[in-house]
Amino acid sequence: MKPRLAAATVVQRVIAGESLARALPAELEKQEKENRATIQALSYGVLRQYERLQFLSGKLLRKPLKSRDAIITTLLQVGLFELLDGQTPEHAVVSETVSLVRKQRAWAAGLVNACLRRFIREREALLRASEADLSAHYCLPSWLLVRLQDAWPEDWRQIALASSSPAPMTLRVNRSQVSRDEYRQQLADAGLHAKPHAQVETALVLDQAVDVTSLPGFETGRVSVQDAAAQLAALLLDLQPGQRVLDACAAPGGKTLHLLDEVSGKIDLVAIEKDPQRIDRLKENLLRGRYQVDLKIADAGDLNSWWDGQGFDRILLDAPCSATGVIRRHPDIKLHRRPDDIAQLQAQQKRLLYELWQTLKPGGLLLYATCSILPEENRNQVELFLQEMDDAQEIMINAEWGRPVSPGRQIFPGENNMDGFFYACLKKSA
Repeated sequence: MKPRLAAATVVQRVIAGESLARALPAELEKQEKENRATIQALSYGVLRQYERLQFLSGKLLRKPLKSRDAIITTLLQVGLFELLDGQTPEHAVVSETVSLVRKQRAWAAGLVNACLRRFIREREALLRASEADLSAHYCLPSWLLVRLQDAWPEDWRQIALASSSPAPMTLRVNRSQVSRDEYRQQLADAGLHAKPHAQVETALVLDQAVDVTSLPGFETGRVSVQDAAAQLAALLLDLQPGQRVLDACAAPGGKTLHLLDEVSGKIDLVAIEKDPQRIDRLKENLLRGRYQVDLKIADAGDLNSWWDGQGFDRILLDAPCSATGVIRRHPDIKLHRRPDDIAQLQAQQKRLLYELWQTLKPGGLLLYATCSILPEENRNQVELFLQEMDDAQEIMINAEWGRPVSPGRQIFPGENNMDGFFYACLKKSA
C-alpha cells in the first residue's frame, strides 16, 4: 500500500473512534520498513491539522461527499496537508494523490485534481478564510477553545498553538544505573545528540526522534522515553527506601518504572490498573527494569476489591482525565473527546481521590496528577477536597517549572519542552 493511502487509512480508523496508538502500529506492521516514517509523519500531520484541513476541504468540495466515499475526502486532506507542509513538490503531491484516488473511485479523480489545483491557485485567500475561523486556525474543536478562553484568558492562544505543534522526543535517564551526563555521552558516541532539560534533572531532549532500539541500554532499563513533565511525578514524591507506595491507574507504566528507578527498586510498590488491555504495556515496562511489583487488575477506587488494609506512605494518583495537555503527542484526543466527558471524568477523579485517601498513612503524601489543562479537573478538584477533608493539607511545590495555581502547579503544553500537566501534593495529618 502506498504511504499516502496507508496514512489516510489510519486517519479513517481514528475518525471512526479507534485510538491512534492502536490504529497506527496496526497499519505500520503491514508496510515496508522504508515507508513507515512517512506514514507516521502524514498520519500525525493530518490529525494535528484536522480542523484546518476539514475547513479547507469543505471549501474546495463545496458539498460533502457521501459517507461511503469518506476515503476520498481523507486522501484530499492528506494531499492538502502535504501542500501546506511544503516538503514535497506540488506537482508530485497532485499527481500521486489523484493516482491513488483514481484507484479507489475513478469518478473522483477529476474532482480531487481540481480541488488540489484550486488550492494551489487560491492558497492565500483560502488560508485567510481559515484564519478567520478559530477552530480551523488553532486546529482545536470549538468547545475546547471556549473552555481554554474561559480558563486562561491571557494564555489560551499559546496553549492552542502548542497543542497543534509536534512534541520533542524526551528521554528519562535511570540514575540508579548511569548519570545524565554519562548517558548523554553514550548517546553522542552512538551518533545521537541531546540537550539536558533545564528544569528536570532526569531528562534529556533529543534533537530528533529515533527508534527506541537505537537508544543505548533501552532494553535493560538504562533509559526510557518519557516527557519531562511526566518525569516530575516520581521526583515530587520524595521517595525513601523501605516505603510502601501505591501507583494507582498505573498503565502504561512509565511513572511506575520511574518510582522504582529512583530508589533502585527498594520500595514495596503496589501498581493498580483497571483496563486489562493496558496491562501488557505495563508489564513490558516493568520487565525492562527487572523489578518485582505487586500488580493488580482492579478499580483503584473499589477498595474492597484489592486493598488489604495496610496503609501507604506514598500514593501517586495519576488520575484519568481529558488529556487536553498532551494533544500535541496524541492528536486523536481532540477527535474523540466530547464536552460532556469532562463532568464524567471529574466524578471519577473525585471518587478516586476520596477513596484512596483512606489508604494513606498519617504523615504520608499523595500526589494528585493529571495531563489536563482544565481547572475543573485540577485546582478546582483539589480545592474542594482540601475544604472537605480536615486531615488534608497542601504541600506547596516550589519550582522553576509551571506556575502556581493555588492549589497545585500547572504546566502548559510546550512550556520548556514539556507537555501540559498538573500536580498537587497533599499530606495527611499525623
